[in-house]
Amino acid sequence: MIVLNSLFPVFGLLILGSLLKHWKITNDTFLKTSDKLIYFIFFPVMLFWKIGSAPGEIDSNGGLYLAAVTAVAIVFLLSTLSLKIFRISSFQAGSFSQSCYRFNTYVGVAVVMNALGDEGIQYFGILIGLIIPIINVLVIIILIWHSGEDYTPNDRLKYTIKALVSNPLILGCLAGILYSKTINSFPVFLDNTFSLVSMITLPLALLSIGGTLTFQSVKRHFRLSLVASVFKLLILPLVGYALLNYWQVTGIAFKTGMIFFTLPTSTALYVLSAQLNSDTNLASSSIVLSTVISFLPLSVALLL
Repeated sequence: MIVLNSLFPVFGLLILGSLLKHWKITNDTFLKTSDKLIYFIFFPVMLFWKIGSAPGEIDSNGGLYLAAVTAVAIVFLLSTLSLKIFRISSFQAGSFSQSCYRFNTYVGVAVVMNALGDEGIQYFGILIGLIIPIINVLVIIILIWHSGEDYTPNDRLKYTIKALVSNPLILGCLAGILYSKTINSFPVFLDNTFSLVSMITLPLALLSIGGTLTFQSVKRHFRLSLVASVFKLLILPLVGYALLNYWQVTGIAFKTGMIFFTLPTSTALYVLSAQLNSDTNLASSSIVLSTVISFLPLSVALLL
């Protein structure tokens, strides 16, 4: 029942979001506006609230964070080697690479909240606050390297810093960690306000993701999208599972880690691919395929 109880609400809202767009109840303008509200306001506020009220020992489980960073680094190296093996063009390299290890934060928070509650969210919030900056650096390295443009070291540094300091999710997580270490509790009026914000955030995020999913590009890019999904949804979870056991991570921290490793790829990879001259159609295809397939590894992760 844990699989049904945890995943059905998430994938149900994704499907509903797709149907609402198909029935023209929502449109591109609505989806773009809701994406901005979620990305810049609702989600960072929710992460700040959840992490800010976390108990002091929540960040003591270093094995979880070491396993996540190491697993992503290993898959990054393997996916970079595969660019040569599968003869992936420079135009597609950035989109392919991102698809192999970037993760959908919104789906992750929704699944963790349903399955593990507040303690899981607190672990997950600290984890993504650590891992998102690392992933952004890796992504920009690949995108710039294969962009075909003659970027100077200053240009590369500029794009990297911009991607980090302009990411509201990173800022929300870091602010939450700082607040947790200093104050660690919210007055009732703020607690109630943040609670209302969190009620809006996840349903709206999932409906928006569902509304952007389209299968039009999957046929043309099925092969590479499938390879990327194998990296993201099979190799990364297997490597992550081994590392979690190596560092003897157990309990809620272990479950949080396994959910993280089995998440579909991030919808944000489309935006960065467009900005740095990579294949946005491949990005769209990878997002759709990994989202559909992710139900299976997420189910396994919840049953472990």
